[in-house]
Amino acid sequence: MNVRAAAANVLFQVVDKGQSLSHALPAAQKTIRPRDHALLQEICYGALRYLPRLESIANELMENPLKGKKRVFHHLILVGIYQLSFMRIPSHAAVAETVEGTKTLRGPSLRGLINAVLRNYLRNQEELDEIAVNHNAGKYGHPSWILKMLQEAYPEQWESLIEANNSKAPMWLRVNRQHHTRDEYIELLKDADIEHSVHSQAEDAIKLASPCDVTLLPGFEKGWVSVQDAAAQLSVDYLQPQEGELILDCCAAPGGKTAHILEHTNDTEVVAIDSDPMRLNRVHDNLERLRLKADVICGDARYPQEWWQGDQFDRILLDAPCSATGVIRRHPDIKWLRRADDIGALAQLQSEILDAMWQQLKPGGTLVYATCSITPQENSLQVKAFLERTQNATLIGSDTDNPGRQILPGKEDMDGFYYAVLTKHA
Repeated sequence: MNVRAAAANVLFQVVDKGQSLSHALPAAQKTIRPRDHALLQEICYGALRYLPRLESIANELMENPLKGKKRVFHHLILVGIYQLSFMRIPSHAAVAETVEGTKTLRGPSLRGLINAVLRNYLRNQEELDEIAVNHNAGKYGHPSWILKMLQEAYPEQWESLIEANNSKAPMWLRVNRQHHTRDEYIELLKDADIEHSVHSQAEDAIKLASPCDVTLLPGFEKGWVSVQDAAAQLSVDYLQPQEGELILDCCAAPGGKTAHILEHTNDTEVVAIDSDPMRLNRVHDNLERLRLKADVICGDARYPQEWWQGDQFDRILLDAPCSATGVIRRHPDIKWLRRADDIGALAQLQSEILDAMWQQLKPGGTLVYATCSITPQENSLQVKAFLERTQNATLIGSDTDNPGRQILPGKEDMDGFYYAVLTKHA
């Protein structure tokens, strides 16, 4: 398939059909040559980062919007505009390849229209770009409800958060200490001429100067290293798993944190539970590659009596379902798939899971509440409300007036993440 046509299909599936980019993109990659995978990803991610700006330009250039069966060609135009605006592809090649996409999409009659629109943009690019950023959505590339949330929650930092969200995410590695120390693996990267740096807190984390194919990483297929953001790696520091304990990773898929717990211990029983059977396949895949073992269970975290009849847990990592507003740079589709009223519904779900998991924790045990969100409602306010209604819970390592640690996107080049450590007394 023509790469631009594949990109238009992905945008159509995400923006019009509400499908996640993590589902639509791999499906599209199967239809093109492997050597074009990176180009397809760049176009799709970039177009979703700057969607309102591209839409504004397209609307200025077209008298009548493309609707119905022609909607995918609207997205093909966005693909063309994105290339001309943000990529180093020569303009004649970008236009020609985008117009060629009409064949794959079975719309040869629209060839002339798309060619005219893109060439018109080239002739009037400066003026059209200026119009596109005259409104907040076009200027910041975020829907109004996220802008409002960021401005209210982070009045001094919201613009830097917008910038972080619109940036390309780095590639962080997690060294499997069952095989190497971080310093030992760094020597392997040096031998492979892979430029990198380390994180100041996450002891297993290495950031690559440029993302690369995992097959180029020393020992990846042997389980020596995994790809995981440094902020997510901090979960093991807050959980502090010990030998001989029974530990639950709740809402565990795709299994990175489960594996990290096992990499830090040799005699620990880890139970990984998630409600999504498809995502649990990734947990199994990750554990198999890393040669690790956990008890993987499909179940609803709100109703542990349906899937667990064993002892209470020494430690629980609750990586709660959330808005994922802290990982927008990795998943730009979040901006267009999430809605403002999702936050309240998610906060209610988190509250129910938190209460249920607390009952599964031993007295004296530790529960780490985590999200990849940056909304206070899901994080500090959630934990504050839990502490107010739970007599036998104590917050560790932070102030009850502002509980937990909120990592903001871009901090030491990490994703946005939240952690709160709670202990249970009799």
